[in-house]
Amino acid sequence: MTHSLWRVAVVGLGAMGGPMAACLLRAGHAVCAADIDPAARERFAAAGGSVCGSAAQAAEQAEVLLVMVHTADQVDAVLFGDGGAAAALGPQAVVWLASTVTPAYARALASRLAAMGLALADGPVSGGVDRAAAGALTVMAGGAQQALDRAESVMQACAERIYRVGEAGAGSTFKMINQLLTGAHIALASEAIALGARAGVDPSMLVEVIRQSAGTSLQFERRAPRMVAGDHTPHTTVQTFLKDLGIALDAARALDFPLPLASAANQVFTMAAALGHARDSDTQVISVYQSFGAPIGLVQ
Repeated sequence: MTHSLWRVAVVGLGAMGGPMAACLLRAGHAVCAADIDPAARERFAAAGGSVCGSAAQAAEQAEVLLVMVHTADQVDAVLFGDGGAAAALGPQAVVWLASTVTPAYARALASRLAAMGLALADGPVSGGVDRAAAGALTVMAGGAQQALDRAESVMQACAERIYRVGEAGAGSTFKMINQLLTGAHIALASEAIALGARAGVDPSMLVEVIRQSAGTSLQFERRAPRMVAGDHTPHTTVQTFLKDLGIALDAARALDFPLPLASAANQVFTMAAALGHARDSDTQVISVYQSFGAPIGLVQ
């Protein structure tokens, strides 16, 4: 079920939220956006979007509110803090939470919003900045059918694929597992490149060969050439994966379930953060192996 056009509020115009808001504009939705970063607001205004002074102002008369911030604490601030958006939304509005949070938080948020007459689409996304700009993300959507129906046309403007995976909390569970795999693949890619360099092979040739061989992965294909070239332009940061892997590790502890490989990947990202790269590109995990003697020049 789709609706032609909605009044959409967007809070969070960062690396992912900004391109998603631009996709909504291109699709013809009426979009009002808010962000604490003046530069992000200016970029959206330059793209033809309407900029609001607060989350609450953006949410006034909105039928769908897209929240794309980094942490659950920030989601709480957006929705329920001073100038929060939840109280400004009209009856039966849907909050599309695209951020990566714990499944338990998503379930609790759904209950809290329901008590206010609002619905939650627990819909984290995957695909990265490039696919966000192209409107080609994957959405892992959890929530009541009516809420997902209402948010569908907004999601369609941003996504190539939308999977309805269950109730609120299920979307965040799927994203948690996706991030576990993504983080582990990035850590392993950096380890493999560094080992090859230490063994004396040409890192660029190694990347070319592995990308055409059984050992490749999507993250190897995306990150490995950048690691070798020393291109650490931020798309996703080391601290983002520390958060996301932490979500998986915490969930596993609650379930008494072992995650030895995710734990090892978390340690690699922790070491990169300890080297001063917490706010840098996730490709800087290669610096961990540089510190153990990978050839000078591998990392710039």
